[in-house]
Parts: sequence; C-alpha cells; structure tokens
Amino acid sequence: MNHLDPEAEPDAEPAGAGRLREALAAAAYDVTPSRVPLAAVERRGRLIRRRRRTTVLGAGCAVLLAPLAFVSLHGPDDGDRVTRPAATVSASPVPSRSPSAPAPTPRVVAPGERVTAAPGFVLWLTEEGKHWTTPEGPEPQFRSVNSDNIDRDVPGVTVQSESSPTRALLSGLYYGGAGTASVVEVASEDGPVRGELLELPGRPGWGVWYAVADTDDLGRVTVRDTEGGVYAQFP
Repeated sequence: MNHLDPEAEPDAEPAGAGRLREALAAAAYDVTPSRVPLAAVERRGRLIRRRRRTTVLGAGCAVLLAPLAFVSLHGPDDGDRVTRPAATVSASPVPSRSPSAPAPTPRVVAPGERVTAAPGFVLWLTEEGKHWTTPEGPEPQFRSVNSDNIDRDVPGVTVQSESSPTRALLSGLYYGGAGTASVVEVASEDGPVRGELLELPGRPGWGVWYAVADTDDLGRVTVRDTEGGVYAQFP
C-alpha cells in the first residue's frame, strides 16, 4: 500500500503534463501563420462606412420631410389661417350716380279704356272728352273738350271734385300748354298732392288729370311739363 508523502505539494503539476506542454510549444514554432487578408478587410470597412452614411442620410431626410408631410396633410388653408395676418378690409367703391331718370309723361290710353283711380272712381277718354264715375255717382258723367268755354289754344285746367266719407276724388281736363305735360300737383294744407295724367294716342293737345286726397281742403292745381315749368294752372 502506497502512502503519500505528507510533505509533497498538493498542487504540484504531474510530470507528464509538463512534457506535453513542451511538445506543443515546439510544434507551434514550426507553424507559419497565413497572410492577413488586408484587401478584404478594407473592402469590408468601406462597405460598413457606406451603410452607416446611408443610414444617417436616410434619418436626416426623414427629419426634413416630416414637416413637409405635416403641411401637406393639413393643406395650405390651415397654414394660411395660422400664419397669415388678417386681411385688411377695404371699403367698397361707391358706385357712381346714374344719370337722372327722364321726367314722366302722361299714360297713353285707348279711347274708352277704363282706368280705376280708386274703388268706384273710374275714368276713360274719348275724342269728345272726359268720362267718369264715383262711388256716390255710379252713373257716367261727361265733360266735353269741345265746349265753348274751352279754348285749347290757351293753357287751361278744369276741376271736378267728388267727396267720399274718407277721401276727395279730384279730376279734370288740361290743355293748351307748351311742351309735354308731365305731372299734376294739387296744393293742400299738408303739402302738394300728386296725381296722374291720361292722354289719347297721337298728342291730341289735351288730356285728363286725376288725384286722390285725404282732405277736401285743396287749393291750386298745377300741371307741370317735363322741364319742371308750368304747363297749365287753375286758378
């Protein structure tokens, strides 16, 4: 039975292990290392650098294009509302005044054509003169333009007045004035009352006027021409 030497080192290397290490070292000295592939290493390095630059450029482009994409999605109108100042409101140009409207002329009616001036107050003209009815006088009345007391060569106006409970119905002949008759005015305490003129076709030189007033306190009747002058007057 073998007994271990108590004084021997417990970690001492076995004799066989040392010889094996020396044999391996001698064999390693006999191995010639292969050449380092420098060209392949350089190509690999350039490829890695290009990939890195491409990655960096792609990231930069993405950063730059992000605001453009935001603008495109929101459209030009959103940008205008955010960044553009409010437009200055300018006053619209005042349109130029149109030329004065021509003065009115008498309404031309056919012989016998009825004109209703107010309910029940109806007038019509014939070559002989003026015809009319009123609410209180439904039977036709007549005033001849060929009467002895009418000189159509001299300006003149006749007046017939019919009163109703609510208004005064006024009418008459006008004739003999220079120019073209245009309007009729009847003086009243409230200011002039304007009426209308009727004539037959062909400028016969006479016509019929009529007006409706709220009062029977009336004064002078004036027919004016298209120039604003007096065509004929009563009294």
